[in-house]
Amino acid sequence: MVQLKKTQVKIISVLIALVFVGSVVALALSQSNNSIANAAASSNVGVVDYAQFGSIKDVTDMQAQMQQLAQDAEKEFNEKAANMSDEQKQEYYQQTMQRLQQQQADMMEPVRAKIEAAVKEVADAKGITVVINKEAVVYGGTDLTQDVLKKLNK
Repeated sequence: MVQLKKTQVKIISVLIALVFVGSVVALALSQSNNSIANAAASSNVGVVDYAQFGSIKDVTDMQAQMQQLAQDAEKEFNEKAANMSDEQKQEYYQQTMQRLQQQQADMMEPVRAKIEAAVKEVADAKGITVVINKEAVVYGGTDLTQDVLKKLNK
C-alpha cells in the first residue's frame, strides 16, 4: 500500500474538491442559460408599451376635446371670477378643476376599454396568458404593442 504524507493527502483532497465545485458550477451555468433562452422563446407573458397608444385616433380626438373643454372652462372662470374674492376664486377654481378631471375620466373610460379589449384579443390570438405594462418589465416577454396598434388603427 502507498503511504502518503498528511500534506499530500490535503493537497489531493483540495484538488478533488476544486474539480467537484468546478463541475457543479459548469453544470449550473449550462442549465441556467438553456432555461433562460427557452423561457424567453416560449414565454406566455406579453408586454405592451401603453405610452405608444397616445398616437391612436381615439386618444388624439379625446385630447383635442379636453383641450377645448379646458379653454372653455378657463374662459368661463375668467368671466365669473372677475367679481369674486380671492377665497371664492380659489373655491371656484377647485370646482372647475374637479369637473374637468371628471370629464376627462368619463371620456377616457371608453378609450381605455377599447385598448384593453384589443390587448386581450391580440394576447388570446397569440396564446399569451399574462400581459404586463412594458415599463414594469426588465427582461423577457413577448412584445404585443405593434399588433395592438394595428388592431386599434383599423
